[in-house]
Amino acid sequence: MEDQSYFHTFPAAQGTQAGRPFFIAMCPLRVIPKLFVFDEEEVPAELRAQRTLNRARVPEIAHYLLSRRDAYVMSALTASVDAAVKFLPFEPEKQSSLGYLQIPMEARILINDGQHRRAAIEEAIKENPGLGSDNVPVLFFVDEGLVRSQQMFADLNRYAVRPSDSLSTLYDRRDQSSELARYLAAECTTFKTLTEFEKSTISNRSTKLFTLSSIKRASRALLRKGPKEEVTPQERLIAKEYWEAVAEQIPDWVNARQRKVSTADLRQDFIHAHGVTLQALGMAGAELLATHPKNWRSKIKALRKVDWSRTNSPAWEGRAIVNGRISKSTSSVHLASNYIKQAMGLTLSPGDREIESRRSGRSSN
Repeated sequence: MEDQSYFHTFPAAQGTQAGRPFFIAMCPLRVIPKLFVFDEEEVPAELRAQRTLNRARVPEIAHYLLSRRDAYVMSALTASVDAAVKFLPFEPEKQSSLGYLQIPMEARILINDGQHRRAAIEEAIKENPGLGSDNVPVLFFVDEGLVRSQQMFADLNRYAVRPSDSLSTLYDRRDQSSELARYLAAECTTFKTLTEFEKSTISNRSTKLFTLSSIKRASRALLRKGPKEEVTPQERLIAKEYWEAVAEQIPDWVNARQRKVSTADLRQDFIHAHGVTLQALGMAGAELLATHPKNWRSKIKALRKVDWSRTNSPAWEGRAIVNGRISKSTSSVHLASNYIKQAMGLTLSPGDREIESRRSGRSSN
């Protein structure tokens, strides 16, 4: 048997995919930056096996590892080895699939999936060397050249689908605004039974009126909270009271909850049945609560007089509707919010007026 010092040796399991052997090994985090090569950015795309590294993503992942030292989760890396490897089963006579994987030290090991995690591991270990003793699973394939590696990258990412914002909100137990959204969907009369928890868009056949992600964005705007900011119990109660007060002034929402009207018809005919308006109501509500903390409930009654129909072009075209279609852009949210603020008798800020002037300029062209 050859000298072990010339090999990287890892406990591993052997398997087969499409007639090719592969190996799953446990690697200490401290060896990841030294062991795995990433094709540098100056290499042309046609000669690389994966996408260019987005440096902006690395600090966020590194911060996650460091801030969740006792609770982080990291999925497996996938890599190709450009040399012959050896697998030494624990029980050769039984053809065991468990054993040691030996990779020649001179081998080039190229990451097919996980390059941002690799870079983040390197950054995190610099700040907290103790992370180096943790392990990450690595899926090793024997490299068959650049073409095969490029195809592996394409195949690994072909069916990778980012979870919807609503599903991420449902499962995220660390984000305060996600917690707020789940609370409101469960406890606020306005959103009970009408919230879509898994999708961030609502189909025509759905009986739901709001998405969990739109509730999160709207309530974050209402409380003027950033993604990482804490939401106090008092603020949570204020949000619940505000949305219930809004619903009292929008009878269609109440009728939808009572199954007196089709949510599909509301989405087709009214602007208030879309996330852009919910977020605009949150933004307007923030100004209302800030300027009228004592009598905001009386001010909000003005919403009952608003014509929310999509045919009300003078109000909504160029705001929440652009060229006859619902717009979810940031400017559309702000412009719709301005209209709602004015409907409630609020004074527009200089920033609001600037946005209004730009809209007027576009309308006159």
